[in-house]
Amino acid sequence: MDFQLPITLNIPAAWESHIYRQTVMIVLSIIFGSGAIVFFFRNKNYYFVQSWASIKSWLIAAPIMFIVMGLPTPWPLICLTCLAILGAKIFFQIMGMFQRSNFVLICYAGIIGLAACIYFDREDIYNVMPMIVLGVACLVPLIRNSYKRMIQYMSLTLLAFIFLGWSFMHLGLIMKFPNGIYQLMYLIILTEFCDNTNLAVGRYIGGWRLFPSINPRRTVGSTAVSIFLTLFLAGSMRFLLPDGSDKYWLASGLIASLGGFLGDLVMTVVRRDAGMKTVGPFIIGRGDFLHRVDRLIFVAPIYYYVMTVLL
Repeated sequence: MDFQLPITLNIPAAWESHIYRQTVMIVLSIIFGSGAIVFFFRNKNYYFVQSWASIKSWLIAAPIMFIVMGLPTPWPLICLTCLAILGAKIFFQIMGMFQRSNFVLICYAGIIGLAACIYFDREDIYNVMPMIVLGVACLVPLIRNSYKRMIQYMSLTLLAFIFLGWSFMHLGLIMKFPNGIYQLMYLIILTEFCDNTNLAVGRYIGGWRLFPSINPRRTVGSTAVSIFLTLFLAGSMRFLLPDGSDKYWLASGLIASLGGFLGDLVMTVVRRDAGMKTVGPFIIGRGDFLHRVDRLIFVAPIYYYVMTVLL
């Protein structure tokens, strides 16, 4: 007898692929395995406390990320847009201008405009969006008939849009590459792995501090070791790339390491100059949400343009 269910279940696109399911299992196994090891040393010193906090965050965030990324288009892009807006919100809170709703809303509208450009394949408009946002922001002082601190507000609005909008939303453009979802996951995993590795080995590998006034924990030794381990992971997971030849995973590993390093330092400069280290915790981990995505503001556009040349 042939039974048919009255309701047809729509299976999400990426979940149909065994590569996606395999990747999910590998990454979750690494996170849970690392968590099981670090759990017994979580109170030993500052570095283990930070590592345990980060792992706890990813124990919750990683399954959510995989579920969302496995959904059909346009849900991953919508999720990415929401994350960009959340990052911009935290940026404005750090800079103390979240109450300037006109400028904040212009930035949010610009980010949504970027998502529309990605969805409709209008990269030409995407690349002029910073000028559009700046032009609209310049109208606010005229509409409000006010000039006090307007240069500061307009500058910070453009900075927030460039970092958390234009740069970060390159992840949406990457999703349109062949195997784009896998490349996006690949980048996020490498970037986060490099940062956590640098933090973990920094306790045991000293040496010359690269930028002691900005971030004294980053040394030449810990940075070199974290880059080496990230390259090893990039080579091990190159099956996520459309082409597994050496130049692709080597470029990916270096971009995730060095681009992430730059993003972290630049946002540290912003936080320290503003005198605010964090704005609320990200789930239960270290730092806030912006701490988790600040590396991608450099990694995403560099990766996109390098891969545009290589592919």
